[in-house]
Amino acid sequence: MATRSKKTTPKRRETDDVSGLRARLLDAAFSVFTEHGYAGASMLEIATRAKVSKRELYAQFASKEALFAAGIAANAPRLQDAPPFPPITDRAVLAAVLKTYGAATLTGVTDPHVLAVFRLAIAESAKSPDLARTLNRHGRDANRAVLFAILSEARARKLIASDPPAELVEEFLGLLWGGLMIDLLFQSVPRPSAKEFARRAARATAAFLTLHGMPPEISV
Repeated sequence: MATRSKKTTPKRRETDDVSGLRARLLDAAFSVFTEHGYAGASMLEIATRAKVSKRELYAQFASKEALFAAGIAANAPRLQDAPPFPPITDRAVLAAVLKTYGAATLTGVTDPHVLAVFRLAIAESAKSPDLARTLNRHGRDANRAVLFAILSEARARKLIASDPPAELVEEFLGLLWGGLMIDLLFQSVPRPSAKEFARRAARATAAFLTLHGMPPEISV
């Protein structure tokens, strides 16, 4: 049976066009920012690389700050957009969720584009501290909120110690990352494989849960 083709409405075409334009502008901006730094990047060069006029650029992004913020939002790893984790009903579920969270965090944050955004924000932090705050808001803080919720639920069910959830978050992330992030930002080590991320997440989970009295056969 023949299927009826869906018609693209003018409004849908306009939305798709704007989405494509914004993506092109963000790609051009990312290229210019990484080459020249935030202060050295000009809106004219970004528009030129995106093959649009400055008027078209400013119609989408009112300022260079807005463009940078949108670029961070587009490149930041966002676990809050992932499928929700299951309810933390027992210790075995908690162990599985922490391993999944850990591997996803390592994978997302070490994406080359994400690391480039981190390096850019660090390089410009003295001149433009708002850039680091923007990065934290869209990536770091949002992802920590996911872990905060996981550990808060586990704490409420008395599966782990009653330490403040914020301290538990820092404890787990310290075990998960160690010195890896600094090494990657300095480009002194290659990005680990997915297998290594899973192993690292399992090891951090085991260490974290052992600290909180969980039997080893559950925590690994």
